[in-house]
Amino acid sequence: MPDHTQHTAADQPFTPDSLVVGARHVQVGSEWVASFAVTGFPREVHPGWLSPLLTYPGRVDVSVHIAPIDPATAAKGLRKQLGKLESGRRSTAEHGRLHDPLVEAATEDAYELSDRLARGEGKLFRVGLYLTVRADSEQALADEVQAVRALAASLLLDAQPCSFRSVQGWVSTLPMGLDLIGMRRAFDTDALAAAFPFTSPDLPPPDPASPSVADGVLYGYNLGSPGLVHWDRFAPGMHNHNAVVLGRSGAGKSYLVKVELLRSLYRGVEVAVLDPEDEYSRLTSAVGGTQINLGAPGVRVNPFDLPVHTRADGRRTIAQDALARRSLFLHTVLAVLLGHDLDPGERAVLDRAITTTYHRAGITEDPRTWTRPAPLLRDLRDVLAADEDALARTLAERLHPYVDGAFAGLFEGPTTTAPEGHLVTFGLRELPDELKPIGTVLTLDAVWRRVTNPADRRPRFVVVDEGWLLMQQPEGARFLFRLAKAARKHWTGLTVATQDTADVLGTDLGKAVVANAATQILLRQAPQAIDEITRVFDLSDGERQFLLSADLGQGLLAAGPQRVAFQSLASESEHALVTSNPAELTDSTVDVPVSGGDVCDEPEPPELSVGADGEIDLGPA
Repeated sequence: MPDHTQHTAADQPFTPDSLVVGARHVQVGSEWVASFAVTGFPREVHPGWLSPLLTYPGRVDVSVHIAPIDPATAAKGLRKQLGKLESGRRSTAEHGRLHDPLVEAATEDAYELSDRLARGEGKLFRVGLYLTVRADSEQALADEVQAVRALAASLLLDAQPCSFRSVQGWVSTLPMGLDLIGMRRAFDTDALAAAFPFTSPDLPPPDPASPSVADGVLYGYNLGSPGLVHWDRFAPGMHNHNAVVLGRSGAGKSYLVKVELLRSLYRGVEVAVLDPEDEYSRLTSAVGGTQINLGAPGVRVNPFDLPVHTRADGRRTIAQDALARRSLFLHTVLAVLLGHDLDPGERAVLDRAITTTYHRAGITEDPRTWTRPAPLLRDLRDVLAADEDALARTLAERLHPYVDGAFAGLFEGPTTTAPEGHLVTFGLRELPDELKPIGTVLTLDAVWRRVTNPADRRPRFVVVDEGWLLMQQPEGARFLFRLAKAARKHWTGLTVATQDTADVLGTDLGKAVVANAATQILLRQAPQAIDEITRVFDLSDGERQFLLSADLGQGLLAAGPQRVAFQSLASESEHALVTSNPAELTDSTVDVPVSGGDVCDEPEPPELSVGADGEIDLGPA
């Protein structure tokens, strides 16, 4: 009598050409499959503990069947189980036998689960876990079965073959929602949630010795597997926390960056954004961030402000060389305002005038005076105009448009809004073209001062949207280069998103920014730029074609040697905040109020002390 039967179903459209059923395998057409039911599970599991089954290099189908248990039925079953366990423990104690460790552990787990169910912290489910292994030949199937069972054993899973129920096991792993095996185990909510393999099979954790646990930010779903793509830019094994997002216009760069920004805020990451096109204002308002629109009426920035930092305990500190560094920064500010690099004579005149301007405001080399109101650009112009040097008077005349002329609005008073908060967005759209260079420099200076504040160490992101605009300005390009190099030392990650890939990769500073990004995301590329992208990122022919034909939101995430194709994913509420599609946006706009600062005329010099780190403690704020 044969040990298998053969059925032909060529006349049925949704069945295989042939089906050969054996005791422990099924031959589906030219493919051999064997199915297993998991009957034993580990006592404790971690999130994503089933992900090694998805990362197995062979062809393995994993099916999880879930059925909720009515709370009343669950409570009744737990009471019966506890009664059995307690009866067994008492019988063991009465007869003087040694306690069984497995029974003791089961009793403790049952009591703990009963307490959680009574408090409403979880529910019970009946879960069936089945595996199907596929191969091209019987011998290859035997080898794959041995390897998969070894992998399951390493996860403390007891995988038993579906003997004489091979067809039922195979059907139970097909995407039809049928459980024909019916071998299920009770799971609570936490264990069931941990069973979901929400990790990417192509992006292992940076530390190979750590378990493959989903962490970081969810970017979307994997286009090559049933998993999701999580990535943690602050993981211990990462060389730096920087990222670049390159793609053609309309590929979804800003959308993806805003989704990552929003989900990073959930994790406690502080974010600063340079927004040249006013795309982040709705998101900033929704999460209670600080919006600073340079160029708007009443918004002013004083470049003479000294970087006084406030610690968590309310005390203020300042670097010992803060005044000297600020004086040097003012040389850069004036060079940008004047439109050319300063020659030695101009630097000498300005250095003398800057020192005099600070002294007239009562700010000297004594750190106790550094909390006094800072002078304004108008004060520097007046000092230059009163100088007998002809070069000084010439410089004063050239500063006239920024003091009394058409561009005076940005500098005519003290700084109005301090860049404080979990999300700070600097809008540059309302700045006139003549002020965009200096507005960019002042914005980058504010970001850099916050990033390098030793009194407030925390993970931060600096987002530069449309980075090609910044790369066109020498001071902006140098800032990006410095931040890309030094951000890691200050627990900060730089995110640069740009659509003009050729301009970024065509400069040495742009290449340095890309080379210093441990996370690189490539969205759809234009045919004119794909050759340069292919050369710089060493793309394969398949990756090249994918980037040329990728749909909206699809991209390639590269982290070192690991690469994964993904589709960005956002919830409805997130989409409403991050979309920039004009057809989806309403006509209403959100106005973020800008608060002004109170300035004392002549504060008393505070008490100060010098700490071991070289910071000067100016006392409570």
